[in-house]
Amino acid sequence: MASELAQRWELPKPKQKFNGVISEGRIRPGGPRVALLQPRTYMNESGSSAGPARGSLKVPLDRVVVIHDEIDLPFGEIQTRIGGGLAGHNGLKSLRRGLGDPEFWRVRVGVGRPDSTDPEVVSAYVLGRFSEPRAEVEALVAEAAQETERLVERIASDE
Repeated sequence: MASELAQRWELPKPKQKFNGVISEGRIRPGGPRVALLQPRTYMNESGSSAGPARGSLKVPLDRVVVIHDEIDLPFGEIQTRIGGGLAGHNGLKSLRRGLGDPEFWRVRVGVGRPDSTDPEVVSAYVLGRFSEPRAEVEALVAEAAQETERLVERIASDE
């Protein structure tokens, strides 16, 4: 997803920083400034990357946008919201700790849920490859990127 956004926004090559890679620029000429961070931690530790980046860049919490998989949404459904519950999502729990609060923007990308509630099955499902056709996965990534762009524009217009 991050590479899709970096390409769309024509961001410069990312630099290693904040236990991840980060690229800064504008989403279009004269458009809102963005910093696109890809933590290089395990998902469950992503807050240890996002928290220091937010602090160093002085980004208000209501300007932070997190894009994440969501097993509680059917494959292909995308929702945006600010804050909300963490629903057992360990990456979101880490982000709450790292950012200091759960009231950040989320782009929730539906990946569907496996038939089992066994934690090992669920873990293997979210960490495994998609079973959907490649074209459907690529369309989901494109749609999620488009939804993220709309959200960034909306947040920027509220300034």
